[in-house]
This record gives sequence, C-alpha cells and structure tokens, in this order.
Amino acid sequence: MAHHELLVLAQQKLLGNNMKKTSNISGVCAPSFTKLKDVFEKNFAVQDEVGASIALVKDGELVVNLWGGLRDSDSASEWQRDTLVNVWSTTKGITALCFAMLVDRGQISYASPIAEYWPEFRVGNRQNLTVSMMLSHQGGLCGFRDPVDIEFLYNIERAANTLAKMEPFWEPGTRFGYHAITIGFLASELFRRVEGRSIKQFVEEELHQAFDLDFFIGLPASRNFKAATIVAPKTMGSSADLAANLSEAQLAALANPVLSPTLPNTRAWREAEIPSANGFSSAEALATLYGALASDGCIKGKRLLGVEAINAARAPQTKGVDEVLGLDIEWSNGFLCNAMNVYGPNSSAFGHSGWGGSFAFADPKRGIGFAYTMNRMGTELVGDPRNIALIEALYHPDTFT
Repeated sequence: MAHHELLVLAQQKLLGNNMKKTSNISGVCAPSFTKLKDVFEKNFAVQDEVGASIALVKDGELVVNLWGGLRDSDSASEWQRDTLVNVWSTTKGITALCFAMLVDRGQISYASPIAEYWPEFRVGNRQNLTVSMMLSHQGGLCGFRDPVDIEFLYNIERAANTLAKMEPFWEPGTRFGYHAITIGFLASELFRRVEGRSIKQFVEEELHQAFDLDFFIGLPASRNFKAATIVAPKTMGSSADLAANLSEAQLAALANPVLSPTLPNTRAWREAEIPSANGFSSAEALATLYGALASDGCIKGKRLLGVEAINAARAPQTKGVDEVLGLDIEWSNGFLCNAMNVYGPNSSAFGHSGWGGSFAFADPKRGIGFAYTMNRMGTELVGDPRNIALIEALYHPDTFT
C-alpha cells in the first residue's frame, strides 16, 4: 500500500465519522471544510462538471481529498483518487518550483544571466536576459516568429534552439508578456544546462519518486490507463479563435501553432516534454506541493526546499498590463501573484492556473495548499464559475474559525 493511501486511512481513523464519503463524491473531508465539499458536489449538478478532483493541505496535513464524476464522458469510467489529467499551464507552477529547488541548492541564482549557461544568448540584447526575467515573462520570446506546426512543439531541443537565436519581440526586461508555451522550452533547456537533467527527468526523480507524488511532465505510457479524457465544451474552439485583433506578439504566443483543447488526448502530446503545458497530475499531488510552499518547505517532515528559496521564488518581479494577456497581472519567479484575487483574499497567495479551469496555489497566511483538476474545460480566461465557487467556499467565514 502506497504511503499516501496509508495517510488517508490514518486520517479516517483519527477523525472517525467526521471524515465521510457521500453518494456522489468519494474521498475525505475534515468537518471544517464541508462547505467546500458541498460546492464541489454542486458543480457537477449546476456547472456541467464531468470529472474532477480537489485537494487541500493545511499545516502539512491533507484535510480534503475529494473526487467524482467520469474520466471519460463517453464511457462509465469513474474518476479515481489517482486519476491523472492534463493541467495545461498549471504545469508552469511546478516548473517554477523546480527552479526554486535549484536556487535552494545553490546551483543557480535568479539574478544570473542566461548567457552564463547558454552561449547563444551572448548576442545582442539577449545577453541581458536573466533567469528571473525569463521566469517572469520579461524575455520577449513569447512565441515563434516563423509559422510552426504542432509537431514542432514535440522536439524540445529544436524549439529551444530556435528561441535562443530569435530576435525578441521586445528588449528583455523592458516589458513583460505571457510566454504561454515557449517558457517551457526555455526553462527546460536552461535547466538541463545547469543541473544536467531535463525538467521532465527532474520531476520524475525529485518529486514523483522522492515524495510519491502523482505529477509528471508528459504522461508515462505505464500510466496511460489512469488518464482522464479532456472534454472541450461546444462553445470552445481552438486557439485560432483568439487570433482576431491580436498584436504580433500575441499571435505568436497564443496562436502559433493553433492548439486544440483535446490535444492532451493524443499519444504524441502525452509523450512530449512541454514544461509549460503538458503536466499530468492529481489534485492531491499539486495540493501537497503547494502545501509545502505555504509553510516550511517540507512534505511529511521531509525537506523539499527551504523557506528562503520559497520567499525568493514568490517575490513579485513585474506588475502592470501583460503584453500578451492584456490583463493587469503581477508575476513572480514563475508563479502568478494574487493581484487579481483569483486565489482568495490574501495578497501573499501565489500559484498558477491552466487553460480550461485547473489551478493550484499556496496561501502562506493560512498555511494551505489547494488544487483543483478537471477534464471538462471551461471557456473563461479568468473567472471560471467553478473556480469562483470553490474559492468562495474555501474562504467562507466559518472555515478558518
């Protein structure tokens, strides 16, 4: 029996009837968070939820772990505790964590120029690009200038080399704009040059194996049977629908190449390494990692990284209107700061969200890590009604009394 399964069994014994299973939703929920459980269940009835999970870690303890619905809307395959689903850009938060771990180990500094490790960046204004600028979307390499197809994204070395030689859309450090896909290629190639392993390999060995967490960059073939099928709503098309009235940089970032919502259902996408978009995870794994980031950097007493590195990672680096998203955003070293209150009322919260609705964040003030994963994609860039309802329930006045 896996360690995390033993943990939940122990919690059930300790809390007895206060941890309960409903007819529609499986898992455990401490009594303080029954409103959260009720909203999660309600989302299936009123928000067209297909399959989903939520998890909450508070002060290092897993206090909520709920799942329900179907892994595939065309079958009766039920969502399980260990169901994995593509979380799109929620992946970026774990990539940021990987860099924070390197900083914690003294292998890199956020202030270091990328050119120290990657010779192609010693040319022109690219030589001024620092690790921090890259992680906070200031690099100007938000997309490819020349048209590329989906298969281009599956060759991470070619994609990274193309970006390293490309003229940025703006001088690095002068502006910022969301590097929706390309930040994954930049991050992984830099990471490999510094650490020796790709982010995909690092995640497998340092997060999955070391802490028994179900988070992966790409999906191992051996776990394909655990994968949920992404469901695109009828009102959502591909990223090509975003193309009207966009700037050159926005087109490069958001529509080159055009992405289909159902790409994660293909074997090619699952086999690729795209540390900005093809993370596959359970809510429990994400909440556990963010729970460590919200407290002392430990998971069940085992050190993940130190508090000093956490504080450096979540320190704001930019603030203002994002050149690509057109929203008033604040980025830290790879995490989305809580300037828009998407992660509740506390300004110190930080995390990342993904296309279609998934999200995960840490709230140091409350000592919590929370995550939501699902397979039915929503249409809102910000303000998915499922997200809003869950956050409101989590921060209900009765919750933290």
